[in-house]
Amino acid sequence: MKLYKIVLMSLLLIPSMAQSNEYVIDKKGMHASIQFRVSHLGYSWLWGRFNEFEGRFNYDSKEPEKSTVNVTIKTHSVDSNHAERDKHLRSDDFLDVKKYPEASFVSTSYQPDNNGGGILNGDFTLRGITKPISISVKFTGEGVDPWGGYRAGFEGTTKFLMSDYKIKKDLGPASKEVELFLVVEGIREKVN
Repeated sequence: MKLYKIVLMSLLLIPSMAQSNEYVIDKKGMHASIQFRVSHLGYSWLWGRFNEFEGRFNYDSKEPEKSTVNVTIKTHSVDSNHAERDKHLRSDDFLDVKKYPEASFVSTSYQPDNNGGGILNGDFTLRGITKPISISVKFTGEGVDPWGGYRAGFEGTTKFLMSDYKIKKDLGPASKEVELFLVVEGIREKVN
């Protein structure tokens, strides 16, 4: 009879300790980054990043095809490690941050591969223009962290043409494309 009560109590407690498949991108600990690079005249690379962004994703390794992602980027947070260039990047020649303070990505589908990664398709909005893009995703890992939480991480890369988002500044034929590098670590939310 006592064993029955213990099992019953355990079953009643399980829902309150259940885990969601929803993850919040760990921006507090900055275990995530959005970086970019653009060719400089075909001779070198100009690297930069966005320091302020937030987002969420839904991921279940048993049903990866149901994964979703939603990220918002504060465009004024662009940082290329050069104050004058950053001022120019914020101007209407490039990001036009006064008119378009945010960029965003909202996934529309995910096609998993056999290695835990895949192709994440979605709508990328920049300068008020929304276009479909595909991100090549690599699964980094998942598991329990030292603080009792559960984390999952991914890397991704994609490219887009500046002209697709009406960035008019012509930097030459070698500099028409932007490559994005994404590192995402999410903390799984607990269900109460």
